[in-house]
Amino acid sequence: MRYLQSFHRRLRYLRESVQLSCSDVAAMCGVEEDLVLRWEALEPKHRSYPGVAELLDLCVKTETPLEQMLDMNEGADADQLELPGLVVSNGDGLAEALKELEQELERVQLSDEDIEILRRFRKASTDNRRMVLQLLGG
Repeated sequence: MRYLQSFHRRLRYLRESVQLSCSDVAAMCGVEEDLVLRWEALEPKHRSYPGVAELLDLCVKTETPLEQMLDMNEGADADQLELPGLVVSNGDGLAEALKELEQELERVQLSDEDIEILRRFRKASTDNRRMVLQLLGG
């Protein structure tokens, strides 16, 4: 998990900068709100980390580069890509892992309509967001 050492701080910063609640992030990633709270936990022993699918959902849906959410130490382990649930060396399996990653990115790709709805939701007041979430059953 060395690429996620400061993820909890980066997630909180992202959330606050685009005015998202933990509930908003949970809905984007298809997880429960308490899991997002554990992603942001200050105490390492209470902290958990998102899987690849959740991490990609978050990045795509907030239009945030993956590198911005990860601790990328250039030079260290340059021949290895390591994400939760995905560890691949430059040898066998890299093409398969890249294909899997591409399929996952296609799955979470937002339509123009989705992007507009998300943009409007982000600009809405807190009360209006709560009302929309209640209407959606969230």
